[in-house]
Amino acid sequence: MTFSIVARCAKSGQFGMAVASSSPAVAARCAYARAGVGAAASQNVTDPRLGPAALDRLAAGLDAEAALEAVIGAAEHVEYRQLLIVDRDGNTAIHSGGKSLGIHTEHAAHDVAAAGNLLANDTIPRAMVEAFLTSEGHLGDRLITAMRGALAAGGEAGPVHSAGMLLVDRQDWPLAELRCDWSEDCPIENIAVAWDVYRPQMDDYVTRALNPSAAPSYGVPGDE
Repeated sequence: MTFSIVARCAKSGQFGMAVASSSPAVAARCAYARAGVGAAASQNVTDPRLGPAALDRLAAGLDAEAALEAVIGAAEHVEYRQLLIVDRDGNTAIHSGGKSLGIHTEHAAHDVAAAGNLLANDTIPRAMVEAFLTSEGHLGDRLITAMRGALAAGGEAGPVHSAGMLLVDRQDWPLAELRCDWSEDCPIENIAVAWDVYRPQMDDYVTRALNPSAAPSYGVPGDE
């Protein structure tokens, strides 16, 4: 019922993840990223504690594989869980428990990892990774391309209804956190539309937080 991707941009050092599911509000339970540390996705009968635990291990100095081993080794019911991690050096690691739902599979390369469950076929994660690696531009653009690649390869066994994309850069807060918590249309395309609107303003919102006097016009009534 879910497919996701975690990734690092080697040029910018940004981390991000994107996820889609037939369940509502998937990003609220599955999306995790921390500036300068890494990104993680926790899914399949989701335990939302696993993502923050993985990032804590990365922040303590473990690489992706060691962090995965530590988190899975300490968690309960891991046979039901999928956990994806990318670290600050672009190393990746994935756990898919034996009780992951339906067709479940995974694929990883340097800087990027993808996995899913209840998939239409077993090619989806590979298609996501290949779409990411062969795309260019901002990390957000590449994640959208990967999610569209998943749909083109077959996507889930049923319709997707929610999606999200999370990006972090240098600050303690997200550079972008876009969610479609429920849609009868394509939630991935809804996220893509929101990204097209948000991306040109994204850096301005960082400037407004750090130095409002240097920020451009807010573009609201009464703003001079």
